Amino acid sequence: MRAILTVENFASNLVLTMWTPLFVGIFVAIVTYALWPRNKATFDAAAQMPLRED
Repeated sequence: MRAILTVENFASNLVLTMWTPLFVGIFVAIVTYALWPRNKATFDAAAQMPLRED
């Protein structure tokens, strides 16, 4: 039973030390991409798509 707890603790520590910073980095990259001034025209055009009459 002690080995199961050790593996469980190892898995928990692995998730906290590897995956959390990875997902925070991905989130920051997505927000940076969305707020980058060069992408403003693309996002403005996409926002107007539902309002256009083709």
